[in-house]
Amino acid sequence: MPRPQRRLPQARAMITAPQPEAVEAGAAVLQAGGNALDAVLACALTQGVVDPLMCGVGGLGSMQVFDPASGAHVVLDGLSTCPAACRADMWAGIFERECADGYGYVLKGGVNEIGHRAVTTPGILRVFEAAHARFGRTPWADLFTPAIAFAEEGWAIRPHVYSMFTLNEAAYGRLSFASKLAFTPDGARLYLRPDGTPKRPGDPVRNPELAATLRGLARDGAESFYTGEIARRIVADMQAHDGLLSMADLAGFRPRQHAPLEITYRGRRIAVPPPPAGGIVIVEMLRILERFDLVSLGHNSPEYIRTVAEAMKIAGRDKEEHIGDPDFVPPPLDMLLSDTHADACAARIERGEKTPLPRVGSDAKNTTTVSCVDAQGMVVSLTHTLGVPSGVIPPGTGFMLNGAMNWYDPRPGRPGSIAPGKRRFSSMSPTIVLEGDTPVATVGSPGGAWIGVAILQVLLNVLDWGMTMQEAVMAPRFSATTDAIDISNRIPRGVQRVVEGMGYDVKRSPMSFPFAAPHGIALWDGVLEGGADPQRDGYVAGVP
Repeated sequence: MPRPQRRLPQARAMITAPQPEAVEAGAAVLQAGGNALDAVLACALTQGVVDPLMCGVGGLGSMQVFDPASGAHVVLDGLSTCPAACRADMWAGIFERECADGYGYVLKGGVNEIGHRAVTTPGILRVFEAAHARFGRTPWADLFTPAIAFAEEGWAIRPHVYSMFTLNEAAYGRLSFASKLAFTPDGARLYLRPDGTPKRPGDPVRNPELAATLRGLARDGAESFYTGEIARRIVADMQAHDGLLSMADLAGFRPRQHAPLEITYRGRRIAVPPPPAGGIVIVEMLRILERFDLVSLGHNSPEYIRTVAEAMKIAGRDKEEHIGDPDFVPPPLDMLLSDTHADACAARIERGEKTPLPRVGSDAKNTTTVSCVDAQGMVVSLTHTLGVPSGVIPPGTGFMLNGAMNWYDPRPGRPGSIAPGKRRFSSMSPTIVLEGDTPVATVGSPGGAWIGVAILQVLLNVLDWGMTMQEAVMAPRFSATTDAIDISNRIPRGVQRVVEGMGYDVKRSPMSFPFAAPHGIALWDGVLEGGADPQRDGYVAGVP
């Protein structure tokens, strides 16, 4: 019998993100005539309402925009900075150890993770402002309408939100997320039940204070957050609780605009954000792996896992040794991406050498992403986060501030050490793939140090294995961000035993879809197809 004919209209625009309410908000903007940038901003603002430990106006992020109408292809960097009051040695005396999984540093009292001294200068709203001024079509105020509605009318706790609310990372040296929710009276009222436990799936959340904050931002613009009424509220709360962030820190923050960092991989251009964002890790891995016929090894075979995992470890080690804030530590990009370096690294892998990587320091897993393509061919990919949520909700504002001081090494003299105005390396890497000057795919992911290895595997799945975007984000993943190789529970145990026989410590995750949560869109021959990682709550929305 013939295959049934497709009855759904072909999408001319598409958006994907891990939160259904946020996808709905972005799709509505596209349907109303907004472009991809408008849709991403509406989606991101809504994400801050319905995923309050993942992101929000108190956070940071990185955005990549490709606009064929103007010929622009830029990265906007809104990664946060250390407040001016910071000193390189201010926490050296209370340093205890690195977190066991490499995501941050353990200090006595947890002052770099929870509370007012954990907060860095938020950058995400300046990114939104700059991107909208250059590329936006929909009026700024209208982009806030969906987020305001969800904040005021309410939303229900979803499974993944609940998993974050109840996440306890004591085994790694970090605090429970429930302690962050309970840190301020506003947080406890918004997100905890009367018995003090986190709200559960289906429980409603209404946040009229956040709705009021968003109305003010819609009316007065981002300037209100950095020099106006919201800034004054933030700083008053900082001063009342011995915080580091000042009015001068907020007023002085400006996003950075860069050209993307690009390489070619099997004839296609891969465009990623440059340091201190995480694209360098992805493109270095691709440069190494281009030396191998990966398809001949078999997808997720033992030899495939060994080869790709060693590329992961090499790039991770190079990142640890060479990459920080370029203003403080100039990155040797030409060396890391050279043919000479890639050839030497590939030769080490071919000889069976193992690269030691005791642990890798990076941002935490509580991050989110959104990717969008519109009918005119604009492609926008954004990854944004609270870093490690600080628990601090300035009274009456309804939003939580980032806790990204946890990312900085409290030991002086290192690439990631504390310094006034310094940006810390972040794994965030919204990515665009092009054939010539035509975009053919975009992908981004939350997931801390797993972001790079997850995006790498999605790119390999699409470009080497010919998978659809949904197949690519669903395929079983593995990770090598330490000496161990972590594998998905869907990788067969027989494969695990062979890899262990090669001398590797292999750790099986109990999860079916672990190691970040990539979401992306492919554009082959102008036909849009999206992918949403099943472990999160979101989906792909196409707009005819």
